[in-house]
This record gives sequence, structure tokens and C-alpha cells, in this order.
Amino acid sequence: MIIDFHTHAFPEKIAAKTLELLSQKAQTCTFCQGTVEDLSQQMQKNGVNLSVVLPVVTNPQKTDKINDVAAYINQTTAKTGVFSFGGMHPDTEDYKAELNRIAALGLKGIKLHPAYQQVALNDIRYKRIIDYADRLGLIVSVHGGLDIGIPGEWSTPEQAREIIDEIHPKKLVMAHMGAWQQWEESKEYLCGQDVYFDTAYCYCNIDYRADADENTKVKNLNQAEFIELVRLHGAEKILFGSDSPWSKQQENLQLLQNMDLTEGEKAKILGENAKKLLGL
Repeated sequence: MIIDFHTHAFPEKIAAKTLELLSQKAQTCTFCQGTVEDLSQQMQKNGVNLSVVLPVVTNPQKTDKINDVAAYINQTTAKTGVFSFGGMHPDTEDYKAELNRIAALGLKGIKLHPAYQQVALNDIRYKRIIDYADRLGLIVSVHGGLDIGIPGEWSTPEQAREIIDEIHPKKLVMAHMGAWQQWEESKEYLCGQDVYFDTAYCYCNIDYRADADENTKVKNLNQAEFIELVRLHGAEKILFGSDSPWSKQQENLQLLQNMDLTEGEKAKILGENAKKLLGL
């Protein structure tokens, strides 16, 4: 079973406009239409059994609507293979009530994105949300490290370690192998800790737009660097993620499958760990 633990999808009415806006901000290309239907079609071509959508709440007043959309997506998971988490914002009114509702809707987890929400990960508002979500048995997926389109250090490995040491969440996932473009700090603060990493946008090629600023371009991990992180942290705590539509699901799969990892390590990363975490 192959599970893509890190994808994004948008309602058809706003998908094209949203992708163009975010593409301009990140100066990178997208590779599909960014809808549930298109993601499902890509999965069928690539042999992916389940994709987890991670919605980012940028307006706290829309938290409930975004979670309603997530629940609607999950009504057709058996057909599409697409399953959505809920989303939370640090300024969501009555966060406990909304987390209770998320759990009741069966969303299994939430996504937090400190860079897009412009709040540092170790802020008390996030700590309260993560602590209560953990009590409810929810998975908490957090954007880790820098963001390609937003300046600032909103979610560093050191901040994540503070969360781990204070709250001890049982189902915390730090996306992008702990911290995108801050992987040395990820080794220092997060490797070996009780936290999952996902592989999203870490070893794939970064396809910049033709009008991208050359001075802002960066590179992802090479194969040796990625494998080192896997071995330092443990393959049993790594989840495959493509970050579709920002990178190609097929490319991410092929690159991982061709890496100098054992078949057991690949099996854990590609689906076994996610299956266990999701309780499937």
C-alpha cells in the first residue's frame, strides 16, 4: 500500500486562481490542476492508494468552512482515494470546540502552517492547540523549516523541539524531513526524537518559473543527504509525501524507489508507517 501523506487540493472554483497566486509567491511551477479529481487521476496513474490532503487555514474566520469541505472530500474517499485532514489557525475562536468537531467529523488530524499563519511555532496558541489535539488522538502535521514563498523563520527545529519537550505529542509530524532547508538543525534538535518526518519537497527537483529570481534559488537534499537523515532518524518514523501539486507525485515515487535504501525501509516509508499512524 502506497500512501502520500502530504498533498494539497482546492475547490474547483478557486483552484486555478489559487495555484497561480501561490506559484508567483514561491516562484515555482505546479504540475497538476490542484483539485481532488485531478489528484485522484494522478494517483491512479502512479499506483498510489491513498493521498492525505493538508488544508492550510489563513483566515481564522473560515476554519469551520475549511473543515466542512474536508469532511465533504472524505465522503468520496472510497472512490477517489483522497482523504483530507482538518485545518486550524492559532486565532481560531474556541479552538477546543473546533478540535472536538474535527474529531467528531472523523478527520483524523490537522494541519498547521506557521509561515502562512505568521505565528511562531512555539507560540502559546499553537501549544494549546497541539496539546488538546493530542488529547483527542488527532495527528498534527506542521510545516517544518523555511517556506519557499514566505520570508522568516516561523517553524524551526529548535521551536519544534520545545513543543516535543513540553507537550510530548504522540502523533506529531514535522513536514519536509523536519525542517525544509534547515536540515542540519533538524539533525541536531529532532533526529531520534518522538516525532514523524514526511519527505515532501525534500529530494525532488525544484522547478522554478522562468521569471524566478536567480538569487533566491536553492537546492533540495541529494540522495546521500536524504538517506543520512533517514538513517539518523529511523525509517520507521518517515512518511512519504509528494507535496502535490508543487512537485510531481510520480517523480517523488521513482526517486525514492531508486534510492539505496533497503526494501524494508522503502516499504515503511511508502506506506506501512502511514497506515499504522492513520489506524487503517
